[in-house]
Amino acid sequence: MPAFGDDNLLVGFETSDDAAVYRLTPDIAMVSTVDYITPPVDDPWWFGQIAAANSLSDIYAMGGKPLTALNLVMFPSKKLDLGLLKHILRGGSEKIIEARASMAGGHSVDDNEPKYGLAVNGQVHPDRILTNHGCQIGDALVLTKPLGTGVLFNANRSGKLPYAELEAILPQVAALNDEAIELALTYKIHACTDITGFGIMGHSLEMARGSGIQINLLFDALPLYPNALEMYRKGETTGSNRANRLLAEGFWETSIKLKSEAEELLFDPQTSGGLLMALPESEADELVDELRKAGLAAATKVASVVAGDSPGVRVV
Repeated sequence: MPAFGDDNLLVGFETSDDAAVYRLTPDIAMVSTVDYITPPVDDPWWFGQIAAANSLSDIYAMGGKPLTALNLVMFPSKKLDLGLLKHILRGGSEKIIEARASMAGGHSVDDNEPKYGLAVNGQVHPDRILTNHGCQIGDALVLTKPLGTGVLFNANRSGKLPYAELEAILPQVAALNDEAIELALTYKIHACTDITGFGIMGHSLEMARGSGIQINLLFDALPLYPNALEMYRKGETTGSNRANRLLAEGFWETSIKLKSEAEELLFDPQTSGGLLMALPESEADELVDELRKAGLAAATKVASVVAGDSPGVRVV
């Protein structure tokens, strides 16, 4: 039932989807989202790039195109040089331009810790909205980016991972999901989400429970950023792993023996993660091939959708 009985609110908060969708005309619906993050790295330009890409991703996950963006800025102006803020905003602005959207303003407040993100509006045809609850039995799930940003960012802060090792993956982390969704929309995509704070397990569970199916997650097929597994092996973790595990408790199981560091990767929170898309198994390999030809080298088929006694995820 739409909120307040408004039939034009096509997607609200009831499905844990990536953005809200509101129908304006029979052919145009507005996609609205908001997100901001704390600095994953010390470099202010990369912070702006990653934060903007992270915010824009929710529009792509709904099958939409971003149109306008508003800056959300929290900055300790009495503690940090305003030149740092300039570089943050430059990084974000360049990413918005890359997305062919328009920077239309924003809001700033003084805060104890820097935070940056965007409120983004986009558009989609009301009949072509992608949600996270349309998976069908017989589908395969395709993931477009590697996993492991959460532990890698923390490992860099704690000194376990040299910045040079982290810097090498930042272009991939900050990459937009625009090309991935443009290619995907030429296929029969049944459901889509992006992998962010709840990790691959949490977002897979949202799809499974929302669709009333079981997802068989192929652990060995999961693409990982270099050093991610090693950092968990060395004892690094994130502030979200335990909470993500608790949220998934009772809704997942594994049919294979996983080492503790491998299991932790299932709950690793992603920043500016890839898209996870469900489509017929018969089309999945072709989509993966197209994505890789387009430069998305990590694109991989990572799961299958099957009937189950109760909705959930099984790691196989």
